[in-house]
Amino acid sequence: MHQFEIVKLHPLAAGGYDISFTNSALWMAIALGAIAIFMFVGTAKPQLVPGRWQAAVEYVYDFVTSMLDENVGPEGKRYAPLIFAVFMFVLVCNLLGLLPWVGAFTPTSHVTVTIGLAFIVFTVVCVVGFMRHGLHFFSLFWPKDANIALGLFVFVIEVLSFLSRPFTLAIRLFANMTAGHVLLKVFGTFVVALGSFNALPYVFGVLPLAVNVALTALELLIAVVQAYVFALLASLYLNDAVNLH
Repeated sequence: MHQFEIVKLHPLAAGGYDISFTNSALWMAIALGAIAIFMFVGTAKPQLVPGRWQAAVEYVYDFVTSMLDENVGPEGKRYAPLIFAVFMFVLVCNLLGLLPWVGAFTPTSHVTVTIGLAFIVFTVVCVVGFMRHGLHFFSLFWPKDANIALGLFVFVIEVLSFLSRPFTLAIRLFANMTAGHVLLKVFGTFVVALGSFNALPYVFGVLPLAVNVALTALELLIAVVQAYVFALLASLYLNDAVNLH
């Protein structure tokens, strides 16, 4: 499990709090740098007939806006910068963790990072809900035309479900990324251990190596899917705040 260890690269303290610069912070900064380069190269010289980089940026942005349009409606486009930023950050952090031979670290394999992202989304949803609807936002938790007894029962359940959203959103991403990297490490260890037998080393190491290659491809798919799921759920939560559905 040492691949998930937080290492202090530059110890810092302020007001009794540890604010050291860690390997997790470093790889999040690298992710932001990669996103900045991707956006700059793709939008620095926009053309009527887009090149590869511009087409890539436009494709990702259109993907996010289409998702918001389907799940939130026409008003969803005003939240495109938030969902686009969350999607890109989660996606790049997930993909950077799959880089071989460079000591890559996956920030999204730590629940503190994912829950921070989830609470950003949750806070925006609450702010949007109360700014648009005021106290009427609480009608989201009350079933229409229900009597008092049933209404109170459902209200409690809906409020607890609503408050659990940032935790389920964070844990889903954290658990998938952690489990995938653990499996890669385990089967990578099998390749070395079984391949070191004196007799037929390559034969014993072939099967776990093949499994590790398949798991790497699967983990690449999961990295993309989990970024999509995170952005999709954020869009659905915004839909509740905007349309009270």
